[in-house]
Amino acid sequence: MNKTAPQYHPISSFSFWKAYFIHMRPYLLFISGIAGAAGIAMSRTPDIPAWKLCIAFIPFFLGYGFGQALTDCFQTDTDRISAPYRPLSQGIVSVMSVMMVSIAGLLLSGLLLLWLHPFSFLFSVVSVGGLATYSFVKKRYWFGGPFYNAWIVALLPAMGYFTGLPGNVWKFPGYGYPILIISFFSYANFVLIGYLKDIEADRATNYKTFPVVFGWRKTIFAGDVFMLPALFFFWWTSSHGYPQLLFGIAGSVVMIAGQIIAHLAKKQDEQEALIPILATVRGFILLHLAIVLRYQADWLVYAIIYYLLFEWALYNRPSKYQV
Repeated sequence: MNKTAPQYHPISSFSFWKAYFIHMRPYLLFISGIAGAAGIAMSRTPDIPAWKLCIAFIPFFLGYGFGQALTDCFQTDTDRISAPYRPLSQGIVSVMSVMMVSIAGLLLSGLLLLWLHPFSFLFSVVSVGGLATYSFVKKRYWFGGPFYNAWIVALLPAMGYFTGLPGNVWKFPGYGYPILIISFFSYANFVLIGYLKDIEADRATNYKTFPVVFGWRKTIFAGDVFMLPALFFFWWTSSHGYPQLLFGIAGSVVMIAGQIIAHLAKKQDEQEALIPILATVRGFILLHLAIVLRYQADWLVYAIIYYLLFEWALYNRPSKYQV
C-alpha cells in the first residue's frame, strides 16, 4: 500500500514561518549577535553614525538562526530522536523549504556585509561553507565537531570589526586576536558540552561525537581544557573598567560553576547536562558583553537590556531540555 505523501506547510503560510522561527533557536541568536558586536565595538569611533552600527548588527544577530536552520537540514536523523519538537523532526516542513529560506537569509546577510565592507563579506562566504559542511564533520570525526563549529563563530568579531571601517582598510589589529581566541574556545566548549544532551541520539544514529566515543567524564575534562584559554586570554587582556569587570566576573563564575556541576553529576544523562550547557551559553555571552564594554563603556545600559532579553528568550524556549 502506498504511503500518504507528507503534508508540509507551504513557505507562504504563517505556519511555516512559525516553524522556521523554532529552527532558528531565537535564544541563541544572542550568541552570534554579541560576537559580532564585540568586533563592532572595537572599531567604532565617534564619526561612525549610529544607524550604520544598527544595520551592521542585523546580519550577525540573524545569521546564527539561518545557520542553525541550515545545519538542521543535514542532521534530521539524530534530531528526530534528540529534538522531536523541531518541525523538521515532526515532518511538517520540508528540508528543501527550510534549506532555501536559510540560504536566502544567509545570502541577504552576506550582501549587507558586502555593502559595509568586502572583507566582512569574504569571511561570511567562508563561514557559510563551514555551516554547510559542519554536519559531515560532526558525524565522522570526534575531534572535529567543536573546533569546526568554533572557527566559524571566531570569525564573527573580525567580521564585525571591518563593518565600521572604510573598504580600503584590510588590516586586523594585533589586540583583536585574543578576542578571536576567546570566541573560539568559549564556543568550542559550548558545542562540546552541548553534545551531551544528544549522546544517546548520536550513538543510535552513528554520529562519532566526542561524548559518544569517550564518554561523559572525558568530555567534561576536555571542556575544562577549552574553558581555560578562553578565561586566560580574557583576563590577560582585560582593562579595569568596572562594567567590564562585573560582566567578566559573572561570565567566569558561571562557566567555572557549570564545569564543576558537570564533574559532580551522578546520573550523567541528558537532563544532568542541562545546567552545564546553559553555563557555557551564559558564559559566552557575558564574556563578550564585557569585551564590548571594554571598548564602549557607554553601552552599559544596552548591554544590560541585551542580556535580560537573552534570558527572557532562553526562558521561553519551546523545550526546556534543549539548548
